[in-house]
Amino acid sequence: MFASPVFGIGLDRHISITIQYVESMSESPSPTACKVRLMTTIEAVTAMLADENGLAVISTTQADGRVLSSITNCGIINHPVTGEPSVAFVSMGGAARLGHIRSGSQVTVAIRRGWSWLSVTGPAELIGPDQLPNEMDADGLRVLLRDVFHAASGTHDDLDEYDRAMADEGRVAVFVSPDRILGNG
Repeated sequence: MFASPVFGIGLDRHISITIQYVESMSESPSPTACKVRLMTTIEAVTAMLADENGLAVISTTQADGRVLSSITNCGIINHPVTGEPSVAFVSMGGAARLGHIRSGSQVTVAIRRGWSWLSVTGPAELIGPDQLPNEMDADGLRVLLRDVFHAASGTHDDLDEYDRAMADEGRVAVFVSPDRILGNG
């Protein structure tokens, strides 16, 4: 028997149903031969990101409708204002994806480990030197960038040097709200 994913349905931010057709080598999929699997998706994303240092593909939509994708390290961390779990990563201040997000692009984070994959799609919020929440000052941003870096499996021998580089490069923390999570992982 071989199970292949057909589609996933996001029920809410934390639970999704993945419907899989169970097919034999000689028969085509039958709607009556399906298995429904419930999973706590933010936990599945956390587990998958724990492998390979949180490596994931980040995709945004450009103004002309083309998709821009790049690879970065991500982790799960609670949003500093809402407290909701988010997929987070640190981005260069001048990265094109930040402009796409500011223009309203949703963000998709795709994670693959072997033949298993998950994708998280949702709106993103930027927290950086020019986008500080009212409750946060520059030192709070410094700590937040460290927290996101560590959640994304980052390590550094000299955190003071890390802090200087983050400030010099205008780094921004990106928090993706997991509105839709799909996959077979």
